[in-house]
Amino acid sequence: MRTRRPVTLAAASVVALAGAGAVGLRTLLIRQAAVARRRIGKPLGEQALDADRVWRRKKHPGEPVELLLLGDSIAAGLGAAHRRDTLGARLAKGIAWHAGRPVRLRTAAVVGSETSALAAQVASLPAEYVPDAAVIVVGGNDVTHRIPAARSADQLADVVRELRERGVPVVVGTCPDLGTLRAIPQPLRALAARSSRQLASAQAAAVHGAGGRVVALAQAVGPMFAERPDEMFSIDRFHPSALGYRRTADALLPAVLAALAEPAHPGRNS
Repeated sequence: MRTRRPVTLAAASVVALAGAGAVGLRTLLIRQAAVARRRIGKPLGEQALDADRVWRRKKHPGEPVELLLLGDSIAAGLGAAHRRDTLGARLAKGIAWHAGRPVRLRTAAVVGSETSALAAQVASLPAEYVPDAAVIVVGGNDVTHRIPAARSADQLADVVRELRERGVPVVVGTCPDLGTLRAIPQPLRALAARSSRQLASAQAAAVHGAGGRVVALAQAVGPMFAERPDEMFSIDRFHPSALGYRRTADALLPAVLAALAEPAHPGRNS
């Protein structure tokens, strides 16, 4: 017994130190989260500009393409100083240029939404409305609110599957890289980056399984936000600027055009 006691005491000491370290790290991360919230604040408010209209009607004849935007503040366009610079408007203008048709934008995305809010956004649409394509950008709030990635991915898959059953092509921009947010101190920023990558990976698998198209925003535009934060972010250093939305729309547009080229489904109104 005497020979085992020092080992037991040593093991207990290691466990105690590890526990103290974990508590210390958790306290640090809580403090850093508070610092990030103060740095970011809400200088943009909580209401994005209303960009819903028919875009490029004067330049292009014909029946408008129906484009639906679902998701969080990025999908809603918070941070753009003019409605023409929102993500939806950028996508609408890009589609109009390539398709030679006007585009009617409908934005159901709501600032601050987590993935769990997508079902309500779809439910808020008129029963007779069937868009030609739906674009979803969501995930950042799931990361900041520590929602399990598997749960978020399942919720996203349910909505994509529902839209696909209605005959709507769906493009999902997966969770952006929160590691580009310099307003978040280290090591919290590194943890946010890892969590956003995990969520993006889970989203991609879920969306592919539900029949949607995926654009990995972290890979497509993340490096631009990391290298040119003063240009790519708006004044809150969290949401995209006009240039940030332009680059994000450029990354999404090829997938949206491919989705619009899908054969018409009986559930679609065009």
